[in-house]
Formats: sequence, structure tokens, C-alpha cells
Amino acid sequence: MRYTYRLRLSATARRALGQEWGRCRWVWNQCVAESRTAHQAGEAIGPAALDRKLTGWRAERDWLSAGASVPQQQIIRDFGRSRAKALKDIKDRVSQQRRAGMPRFKKKDLAAPTLNYTLRGFRIKGGLLHLAGGVVVRPVWSRELPATPSSVRVFRDGLGHWYASFVIPAQAESLPPTGRSIGIDWGVTTIATTTSDAHDLPHPQHGRRAAAKLAHYQKLMARRRPQKGQPGSRGYKKAKRQTAKLHKKIARQRQDTARKWAKSVAREFDQIAVENFRPKFLAKSTMARKAADAAIGATKTALLEMGRKHGRDMRLVNPAHTTMDCRMCGARAKHRLPLSERTYGCEHCGFTSPRDKNSAHVILNRAGFRPAGADCARPGRSPSVQAA
Repeated sequence: MRYTYRLRLSATARRALGQEWGRCRWVWNQCVAESRTAHQAGEAIGPAALDRKLTGWRAERDWLSAGASVPQQQIIRDFGRSRAKALKDIKDRVSQQRRAGMPRFKKKDLAAPTLNYTLRGFRIKGGLLHLAGGVVVRPVWSRELPATPSSVRVFRDGLGHWYASFVIPAQAESLPPTGRSIGIDWGVTTIATTTSDAHDLPHPQHGRRAAAKLAHYQKLMARRRPQKGQPGSRGYKKAKRQTAKLHKKIARQRQDTARKWAKSVAREFDQIAVENFRPKFLAKSTMARKAADAAIGATKTALLEMGRKHGRDMRLVNPAHTTMDCRMCGARAKHRLPLSERTYGCEHCGFTSPRDKNSAHVILNRAGFRPAGADCARPGRSPSVQAA
């Protein structure tokens, strides 16, 4: 679990963190350059080899060795994870030189500062956070840390505010059992359609309500945008800050809505069947703007975290054919239902239901939380369905 606190920085601490980030950004860019050179030669370079190169870089450059080694080593770890994830996700091998999703150079004015410190790189003493390299910052302790942190991430957001995010072991907070189960189907018009009408999550439309104000600030930025290489005016910086502030407000509203809904579901149900939905493909559809405003991925993540925190039985269900199966008899439709058709009608038993409600019940059946219900998963359907 992560516990995040706002930081109050002195001018000296702010300057020191900026210098540490400058060194870490240089190390990241060197890793990108070494990785591309090795790739052109048909070789692969891993974090261990980059660690050995870091030792040489620090020996050759006094300004680099003046900084702490812990955040520099951790940024190499971050680079290795980012590169491994990109190689796993990318399937198009046409462009071997520059592939979309591969780690790229971090530009000075665009990259957000992020410094990671392991257990040997920080300590908390007298209410102050002491970081490796002699940097001392003061967190705003809005709540106590329930356990000793194993690492901390110091970062700056788009508004220029600094935060410290501590990692602590997850602690379960058991809730009284209720003996109830729920199935959850994700959507766009309604973010979450469940088997319980009282726990459906309608689309709050936080982004849509702020769209007019956001467009106003973006137009101000476009009119006041400086020429390349020139500093921005005071009006441009003000409009840019207002835009970032509004974006952050929308993100916090979405997160707050997701957490409150997830808490209510975890409090009322012991068994939770969740559609293992990946909303990435919606970014290329006509529903991209509405899907992004719905924040399905953030809501799903909040639900999974809340369920694990309170010890609920969480099961992810494959979404394949959930809109085609009947929750009553388990029969599958011969043709895929178009998105415009919002009512499901079973051709076998004549059962009709709202499309998303039927899918939520199918997900609940597939998770095995209803032994007496229809087993809508294929293969391995119930004998009565196979006979029918």
C-alpha cells in the first residue's frame, strides 16, 4: 500500500531535489542511448550491465558522483522495467530503430521529477524525512504511518507541488461477513452495472462538466504560446497552471467517486465477480472521449484494491461472450449483439432483460458464486444446458 503526503520544501531542499533529478534524468538518457546502440548491434543490455556502467559514469564525472547513488540505481531499475514491458506489449516489428512505447529521452522541461529511495536511502527522524545526499524535507503528516515504510517516492505534479509516497506492507481490515455475492459488468453509459440495482454506478461525467472551462484555458494557452526557444509570458504560465489545476481536480473527482463506490460494494458483499475488462481498445473507437471520462480502469483498480484490503473473495471473469449468453438457461446467441441493441432476448427460452444486467448475472454465474444457477461458461456447461 502507498501512503502519500504533501511536502513543505525550503528553497535549499527544492534546489537540491532539482539537482538530484537532473542527475537521474541524465542517467536515464544514457540508458536510452546505450540501449539503442546495443539494439542496433543486435545485442541486448540489461540492468546489471547498466549498473556497471553507472559505476564508470560516476567515476568519470564529479558532478554525477556528488549526488546520491540510490536514486540513480533505482532509475536504472525503472528503465529496465519500462523496456521489458514495452518489448512484451509491442507486436509490430517493422520499425527496429524507434518503436512506439519504448523508453525515450526525458526532456528537461517536459519530464516530471521522480526520485525513488530504498530503505537504505532515507530515514524519518523528528518528523522530518532525511534523504540520501543530505536532502531534508518536511512532510505534512495528515495521518500516521501504520507501519515502517520500505521505500519512498518523491515526485512533483503538474502544479509544482512535491509529494512523498511511502510503501508499507498491506494490512487487512476484515469486515463482518454478509453472505451476499455480486456480479459487475463494465460499460460506458453506466460505468458499472451490477446484479444489485442499488449498487449500479452511473456515469458522473466529471470531465464533461468541466469541458467548457478547460477549453477556455486551452484557448488562452494557444493564443499566448511563446515561440520556440522563448520563455512563456506571465499570462501563458497562468493559463497553463489553471489547465493543470483543472485536470488534477477532475482526476481527484474520478478517484473519489471510484473509491466511495468500491468501499460500499466491499462493505455489502463477501463475494465479488468482476469482469476482467481491458478498456484500452475503446481509445480507438467513437466512444473514446466518453470512455476516458468514465475512467473504467481506475474504478476497476479501486475495487480490486478495496476487496483485497477487506479480505473479500474477488474473482476476475473473462468477458468473452458475456453479452451473448443467457443467464437463465445458458444458451448462446448465434450472432453478436450490436452496441445499439440494449435489450437481450434469448431465442431458446424467451427470457428478456437489459443487456448489461444480463451480462452482470452471467459474470456472477461464471465465477461460481451461484452453484444452483446456470453455468454460462464454455466449455464445461451444465448437463441440463448441454441436453437442451
